[in-house]
Amino acid sequence: MSIASIQSSDELRDLYRELILDHSRKPRHFGKLANATHTAEGINPLCGDKLQVYLQLDTADVIESASFEGSGCAISVASASLMTEIVIGRSRESALDYFAAITAHLTAVKPGKSASVDLEKIRALDGVREFPARVKCATLAWHALHSAIKQQAGPVTTE
Repeated sequence: MSIASIQSSDELRDLYRELILDHSRKPRHFGKLANATHTAEGINPLCGDKLQVYLQLDTADVIESASFEGSGCAISVASASLMTEIVIGRSRESALDYFAAITAHLTAVKPGKSASVDLEKIRALDGVREFPARVKCATLAWHALHSAIKQQAGPVTTE
Protein backbone atom coordinates (compact mmCIF):
# COMPACT_ATOMS: atom_id res chain seq x y z
CA MET A 1 0.00 0.00 0.00
CA SER A 2 1.46 3.36 -0.97
CA ILE A 3 1.70 6.45 1.23
CA ALA A 4 -0.77 8.19 -1.12
CA SER A 5 -3.41 5.51 -0.57
CA ILE A 6 -2.85 5.59 3.20
CA GLN A 7 -3.36 9.35 3.14
CA SER A 8 -6.50 8.85 1.07
CA SER A 9 -7.80 6.26 3.55
CA ASP A 10 -7.06 8.61 6.45
CA GLU A 11 -8.74 11.47 4.62
CA LEU A 12 -11.77 9.28 3.90
CA ARG A 13 -12.01 8.21 7.56
CA ASP A 14 -11.80 11.88 8.59
CA LEU A 15 -14.53 12.76 6.11
CA TYR A 16 -16.76 9.99 7.49
CA ARG A 17 -16.11 11.14 11.06
CA GLU A 18 -17.09 14.68 10.05
CA LEU A 19 -20.26 13.38 8.38
CA ILE A 20 -21.26 11.51 11.55
CA LEU A 21 -20.54 14.57 13.69
CA ASP A 22 -22.51 16.80 11.33
CA HIS A 23 -25.55 14.49 11.36
CA SER A 24 -25.38 14.12 15.15
CA ARG A 25 -25.04 17.85 15.80
CA LYS A 26 -27.58 18.90 13.16
CA PRO A 27 -29.80 15.89 12.60
CA ARG A 28 -31.99 15.97 9.52
CA HIS A 29 -35.72 15.41 9.90
CA PHE A 30 -35.58 15.66 13.71
CA GLY A 31 -38.86 16.11 15.56
CA LYS A 32 -42.29 14.60 15.79
CA LEU A 33 -44.12 14.11 12.51
CA ALA A 34 -47.68 15.30 13.23
CA ASN A 35 -49.36 13.30 10.46
CA ALA A 36 -47.43 10.05 10.87
CA THR A 37 -49.19 6.90 9.71
CA HIS A 38 -46.57 4.57 11.22
CA THR A 39 -44.47 4.94 14.38
CA ALA A 40 -42.14 2.85 16.47
CA GLU A 41 -39.96 3.28 19.51
CA GLY A 42 -36.42 1.95 19.61
CA ILE A 43 -34.41 1.41 22.77
CA ASN A 44 -30.80 0.38 23.24
CA PRO A 45 -30.77 -0.82 26.88
CA LEU A 46 -26.96 -1.07 26.99
CA CYS A 47 -26.27 2.62 26.48
CA GLY A 48 -29.66 4.28 26.99
CA ASP A 49 -30.32 5.41 23.41
CA LYS A 50 -34.05 6.00 22.86
CA LEU A 51 -35.59 6.97 19.54
CA GLN A 52 -39.08 7.37 18.19
CA VAL A 53 -39.38 6.95 14.41
CA TYR A 54 -42.27 8.53 12.50
CA LEU A 55 -43.29 7.70 8.94
CA GLN A 56 -45.98 8.98 6.66
CA LEU A 57 -46.82 6.47 3.92
CA ASP A 58 -49.11 7.39 1.06
CA THR A 59 -51.78 5.13 -0.46
CA ALA A 60 -49.18 3.60 -2.80
CA ASP A 61 -47.00 2.63 0.22
CA VAL A 62 -44.34 5.23 -0.55
CA ILE A 63 -42.70 6.98 2.41
CA GLU A 64 -43.64 10.61 1.86
CA SER A 65 -42.05 11.82 5.06
CA ALA A 66 -39.92 10.44 7.88
CA SER A 67 -38.59 11.89 11.08
CA PHE A 68 -37.32 10.88 14.48
CA GLU A 69 -36.92 12.26 17.95
CA GLY A 70 -35.24 11.10 21.09
CA SER A 71 -31.79 11.03 22.57
CA GLY A 72 -28.72 8.96 22.08
CA CYS A 73 -25.05 8.94 21.31
CA ALA A 74 -23.59 10.61 18.22
CA ILE A 75 -23.66 7.37 16.23
CA SER A 76 -27.28 6.62 17.09
CA VAL A 77 -28.47 10.12 16.18
CA ALA A 78 -26.35 10.27 13.01
CA SER A 79 -27.63 6.87 11.87
CA ALA A 80 -31.26 7.96 12.44
CA SER A 81 -30.61 11.17 10.52
CA LEU A 82 -29.03 9.28 7.61
CA MET A 83 -31.88 6.75 7.70
CA THR A 84 -34.55 9.42 7.29
CA GLU A 85 -32.72 10.90 4.32
CA ILE A 86 -32.41 7.49 2.68
CA VAL A 87 -36.00 6.28 3.09
CA ILE A 88 -37.97 9.41 2.15
CA GLY A 89 -39.41 8.83 -1.31
CA ARG A 90 -38.86 5.07 -1.19
CA SER A 91 -41.50 2.37 -1.24
CA ARG A 92 -42.20 0.29 1.85
CA GLU A 93 -40.42 -2.67 0.21
CA SER A 94 -37.39 -0.60 -0.77
CA ALA A 95 -37.09 0.72 2.81
CA LEU A 96 -37.26 -2.87 4.11
CA ASP A 97 -34.54 -3.85 1.61
CA TYR A 98 -32.38 -1.05 3.01
CA PHE A 99 -33.06 -2.24 6.57
CA ALA A 100 -31.97 -5.78 5.68
CA ALA A 101 -28.90 -4.73 3.70
CA ILE A 102 -27.65 -2.15 6.17
CA THR A 103 -28.14 -4.25 9.30
CA ALA A 104 -26.43 -7.18 7.56
CA HIS A 105 -23.64 -4.90 6.35
CA LEU A 106 -22.98 -3.50 9.82
CA THR A 107 -23.24 -6.81 11.69
CA ALA A 108 -21.58 -9.20 9.23
CA VAL A 109 -17.91 -10.07 9.48
CA LYS A 110 -17.72 -9.97 5.68
CA PRO A 111 -20.57 -7.75 4.53
CA GLY A 112 -22.27 -8.70 1.30
CA LYS A 113 -23.74 -6.53 -1.41
CA SER A 114 -27.31 -6.04 -2.44
CA ALA A 115 -28.02 -5.08 -6.04
CA SER A 116 -31.01 -2.93 -5.08
CA VAL A 117 -29.38 -1.03 -2.19
CA ASP A 118 -26.72 1.67 -2.43
CA LEU A 119 -24.57 1.11 0.67
CA GLU A 120 -22.42 4.13 -0.19
CA LYS A 121 -25.01 6.25 1.58
CA ILE A 122 -24.08 4.72 4.94
CA ARG A 123 -20.32 4.21 4.47
CA ALA A 124 -19.76 6.76 7.25
CA LEU A 125 -21.03 4.11 9.69
CA ASP A 126 -18.62 1.37 8.53
CA GLY A 127 -16.17 2.11 11.35
CA VAL A 128 -18.63 0.87 13.97
CA ARG A 129 -18.20 -2.71 12.75
CA GLU A 130 -14.94 -2.76 14.72
CA PHE A 131 -16.87 -2.08 17.94
CA PRO A 132 -19.75 -4.55 18.45
CA ALA A 133 -21.40 -2.45 21.17
CA ARG A 134 -21.49 0.53 18.79
CA VAL A 135 -23.13 -1.53 16.03
CA LYS A 136 -26.24 -1.59 18.21
CA CYS A 137 -26.18 2.22 18.31
CA ALA A 138 -25.90 2.40 14.52
CA THR A 139 -28.68 -0.12 13.85
CA LEU A 140 -31.22 1.11 16.44
CA ALA A 141 -33.00 3.53 14.10
CA TRP A 142 -33.08 0.90 11.36
CA HIS A 143 -34.74 -1.62 13.70
CA ALA A 144 -37.27 1.05 14.69
CA LEU A 145 -37.90 1.75 10.98
CA HIS A 146 -38.55 -1.97 10.39
CA SER A 147 -40.90 -2.12 13.37
CA ALA A 148 -42.79 1.00 12.21
CA ILE A 149 -43.23 -0.30 8.66
CA LYS A 150 -44.41 -3.68 9.95
CA GLN A 151 -46.61 -1.89 12.53
CA GLN A 152 -45.31 -4.09 15.33
CA ALA A 153 -46.52 -3.29 18.83
CA GLY A 154 -44.21 -2.29 21.65
CA PRO A 155 -40.69 -0.90 21.64
CA VAL A 156 -37.99 -2.61 19.64
CA THR A 157 -34.59 -3.16 21.22
CA THR A 158 -31.14 -3.94 19.91
CA GLU A 159 -30.90 -6.97 22.24
